[in-house]
Amino acid sequence: MTTYQWFQMLVVLHVATGAVGLILFWVPVLGRKGGPAHRRFGRIFNQLMFATAATAILMALLNLRDPLGTHPHIADPEFTRNIFGWMMLYLGVLTVNLTAYGWNALLNRRDHGANRSVPNLALQLILFLLSLNTAARGVMVGQPLMVGISTIGFATVGTNLWFMFTARPRPVYALREHVKGLIGTGISVYTAFLAFGAVRFVPELALHPGLWAIPLVTGLATIIWHWAQLNRAHGSRKSVA
Repeated sequence: MTTYQWFQMLVVLHVATGAVGLILFWVPVLGRKGGPAHRRFGRIFNQLMFATAATAILMALLNLRDPLGTHPHIADPEFTRNIFGWMMLYLGVLTVNLTAYGWNALLNRRDHGANRSVPNLALQLILFLLSLNTAARGVMVGQPLMVGISTIGFATVGTNLWFMFTARPRPVYALREHVKGLIGTGISVYTAFLAFGAVRFVPELALHPGLWAIPLVTGLATIIWHWAQLNRAHGSRKSVA
């Protein structure tokens, strides 16, 4: 098989797992928290996001190795390497980081020290380095979008480490980090789907900051709303106790 054929096969798998995952995403987000549907569809969503991220990472590596082979219609191989290679690799790892972190925050809520496992810490370091690389390359090639999108990675690493190294976080914090991680995953994948999908259908909008901002603003608003609900619920329980 040629590089292009391998790449197209990965695109099909990526779109299939990502599209199903992003539909199921709304079941735990909008449904009753902690119920059977929330847990079942949450687990399926996690698995689909890991698969989506894995195909994105493989696609990015192919774009870095053979940009003309994967995108023969784009004459500038450096553009492909930067946007479809380095930035896609960063977004793939960001998705892995957020999914794993959000899931672990919930699983480890009774053993906070387990959040500081070697794999979890390694994920923070890898994401930090890829965020730095994305920002630096964005500056070098004059692509503000790469610089802007890298700030999500820096913010993710910073807030993750703050929680992981907080000595005795309140129980509600674990739930808040669970929400942040999994909704953050949705933001990451919706952003990639909108932007890289636009490359194929509306190329002039593909790198427009406004398009990339839609999932970010929607996701942040959803996170803040859920945090407020959690704070209210746990505040009420504390006052009753």
